[in-house]
Amino acid sequence: MADTQRLGRHRQAAEDELRAPVRRRSKLAAAIVAASVAVAIFAGLVVSGVLRPPQQVSSAPRQERLTPPATPERYIGLYTDDAPSSFNGVTAFTTATGVKPRIVLYYSGWLESFQAGFATTAANNGAVPLVQLDPKDVSIAAVAAGNYDAYLSAYAKAVGAYGRPVIIGFGHEMNGYWYSWGYLHTPPAVFVAAWRHIVTLFREEGARNVTWLWTINTIHKRANVPSPGPWWPGASYVNWVGIDGYYFNPSSTFAAIFGPTIAAVRALTRVPILISETAAPPSASQPAKIADLFAGIRLYGLLGFVWFDATHDTQDWRLNSPAAFAAFRHAAETYHRSVS
Repeated sequence: MADTQRLGRHRQAAEDELRAPVRRRSKLAAAIVAASVAVAIFAGLVVSGVLRPPQQVSSAPRQERLTPPATPERYIGLYTDDAPSSFNGVTAFTTATGVKPRIVLYYSGWLESFQAGFATTAANNGAVPLVQLDPKDVSIAAVAAGNYDAYLSAYAKAVGAYGRPVIIGFGHEMNGYWYSWGYLHTPPAVFVAAWRHIVTLFREEGARNVTWLWTINTIHKRANVPSPGPWWPGASYVNWVGIDGYYFNPSSTFAAIFGPTIAAVRALTRVPILISETAAPPSASQPAKIADLFAGIRLYGLLGFVWFDATHDTQDWRLNSPAAFAAFRHAAETYHRSVS
């Protein structure tokens, strides 16, 4: 299920309008120390021969690249507070908006099992499950070295046994600093090695129904969220790219939030892009931002988006007014007509 800290990161790192510092210097210094420790661990693994640096890894996986099972098209996706323990939030959203999500998202804590029941319910309702594997407080170097292969193999076998399409991400928003796998705690080379290791393991276990979603945060230079290039594992290991970003105030626009990051991704790859987390609070004029979101997806030729219809701390990101519901319904109808 969703990590309780999952939105306590780039909420205050909104696009260029943000002026306040995002972290105290003492926290930054502590994080830098943690990163130094991770570098030392990584260096030890390299010297011992347990782990090879990503630049020494062949660009081709040990098994042929797989065709994404979830056919690229235009998706309206959804995350609700009760996923994956319940599908009620998705059902309520559909009742309120008339929109049946094509993707339903949930966050999976490390060592948690694949939620086949939730995935089956999603599939029976016409949706593909999107699972973000969150390695909270786990050594990413240990993941790359194979220390968690028993868990990952069991997970891969469960996904393969499920049989239907599944979208899977690992360590989302790694180019941010707020998670334990972020750049102030884990060097990009270590993350890349872990990503490649996981994808290769799933393929060797026969989980051919996985679309691999490499998920980054939107770039915020003044908030110290860098361009994602150093974390790119290579096209042989990625089917889709996910970008997480939010509308924080009435002046926010799709182009300002996502435009620079889309350009950075396009310098790396031409694989399909999904806005994998987004929303606007009521204070940001939800109806207007909903219209802007749909327009931006069309303008940039993206796969679609996942709406974060949930609460976090004191912020409520859910659609919560007749005007917002009507705006979402109208924009979705127009969106679907444009591709029919």
